[in-house]
Amino acid sequence: MCGIVGAVAERNITAILLEGLKRLEYRGYDSAGVAVFTHNGTLERMRRNGKVAELEQALAGEPLMGRLGIAHTRWATHGAPSERNAHPHFSGSDLAVVHNGIIENYEALREQLKGLGYVFTSDTDTEVIAHLLNHKLKDQSDLTEALKATVKELHGAYGLAVISAKQPDRLVAARSGSPLVIGLGLGENFLASDQLALRQVTDRFMYLEEGDIAEIRRDSVQIWDVNGKSVQRETVQYRDGAEAADKGEYRHYMLKEIHEQPAVVQRTLENRLGQDHVLVQAFGPQAAELFAKVRNVQIVACGTSYHAGMVARYWLESLAGIPCQVEVASEFRYRKVVVQPDTLFVSISQSGETADTLAALRNAKELGFLASLAICNVGISSLVRESDLTLLTQAGREIGVASTKAFTTQLVGLLLLTLSLGQVRGTLEAGVEAQLVEELRRLPARLGEALAMDATIEKVAELFADKHHTLFLGRGAQFPVAMEGALKLKEISYIHAEAYPAGELKHGPLALVDNDMPVVTVAPNNELLEKLKSNLQEVRARGGELIVFADEQAGMTNGEGTHVINMPHIHDVLAPILYTIPLQLLSYYVAVLKGTDVDQPRNLAKSVTVE
Repeated sequence: MCGIVGAVAERNITAILLEGLKRLEYRGYDSAGVAVFTHNGTLERMRRNGKVAELEQALAGEPLMGRLGIAHTRWATHGAPSERNAHPHFSGSDLAVVHNGIIENYEALREQLKGLGYVFTSDTDTEVIAHLLNHKLKDQSDLTEALKATVKELHGAYGLAVISAKQPDRLVAARSGSPLVIGLGLGENFLASDQLALRQVTDRFMYLEEGDIAEIRRDSVQIWDVNGKSVQRETVQYRDGAEAADKGEYRHYMLKEIHEQPAVVQRTLENRLGQDHVLVQAFGPQAAELFAKVRNVQIVACGTSYHAGMVARYWLESLAGIPCQVEVASEFRYRKVVVQPDTLFVSISQSGETADTLAALRNAKELGFLASLAICNVGISSLVRESDLTLLTQAGREIGVASTKAFTTQLVGLLLLTLSLGQVRGTLEAGVEAQLVEELRRLPARLGEALAMDATIEKVAELFADKHHTLFLGRGAQFPVAMEGALKLKEISYIHAEAYPAGELKHGPLALVDNDMPVVTVAPNNELLEKLKSNLQEVRARGGELIVFADEQAGMTNGEGTHVINMPHIHDVLAPILYTIPLQLLSYYVAVLKGTDVDQPRNLAKSVTVE
């Protein structure tokens, strides 16, 4: 789920491992640990519950010095957050393992290994891997060959890194459903779950593919594919710096990433807009041919990406005239699905490694969909590699656990998809595409105008300082935006928040409204505005305090218990993108007032690579 770092070198690698863990803190975690083959010829480890800083402090008091080591940040899946459950896990005194993922058959393996005399000291599924590998080494003394035999008995997802005091010349790794990347140095090599962890030591990387086993030595790397065949993986060189890992002038990564949205939206639109139309080939060389056959769209995603898909449903049906279903990936993958003819399967994920979304894509390949399309932020991710078509969102590295710029660039990508499908199928109304292309060109400037309201929204956040519950309301395509606003508030401020279509107030939620329940509403100037105003009167009549983000042309004014924040006027189709910005800022400033850990909220991880 979280972070892996490994190294084999001619210099002490402990500081490299620690720096790598720090660079992976954005993923969210609850404990950290390191194992090093020391200069004394023994395998030693240090683990701490809590932050990497606590591990670093412990190592300052009891240094571990060596040229081979692995490190890990853990997000608990099996067993509570504790030092005994933290990685690395040992089998005996000479074998250490770190693991991202979930081993689904660990209980059966655990009982089998107990019968062989192994004693378990943790509650994790990972310890099963260490003992099973130890057992395989009794028949196969070579560490790499023993790992190959071990993974054949593992069911589930794993990214593994293993070291042994008996074979201290190598670091071995395995990947199945959980990403791993090898960093290439001069006389030294590295391993991580994310290349960001290694940017301080190298700019050259090899990405392991599904089923790969790797043996990493100081001066060589050897990789075997899922069939056991020796293979070469492409080396990718990054020449840009690691600026995305720095907060710069901002207090938190989240605030920095909110303010990056005009730039990343501009980047997402680059090379994808013609003079008055969307360039369909931006989705791939086969896109026009495939899009011409599309009669239905199925969108699958999780969390924030799911909300982006819900907005897209309004666009696809109203603009392109294409029926669209949107489903949470964790439900889709376990449901018996009836696939309509000529349905395009669209998956959305920031990381491209979201376990449920990736599993849904793999399931979809067996169900007879016309083709698959990934809307993703990571070009070398599993989701991208395994989809027929791709649109990369160009949001850049997103460090804050609560997604911001990834969401708005996903919305831009989905609108490009909508216009492309309508263009190829000839279902767009005359002049609509040209108009929206022009509006898209203006969108970065409009987002900048919304960000200029920063100080106003910071003041509004004070209304939430002593609150514990909030309602978010929206109508039409703004309902998913309200859902995203509620998610952001609960994620980082820990205020309970729920979103409803405004017309649903009388069907239950109105019972919750009182002067301790703020109600946040998004109100663009569209055909539903008058109905929305009536819904808001229902709130005021019951003493509810209203915070309304309203189009400057909507004619809404401040009053007792009503706080109106005027938004720049924008085309109704693009309003969901614009109105996301103030809701992100609101959640951020409320969280700051509450004193929470904005970038690493409790219990959450950035890349959810397990179920």
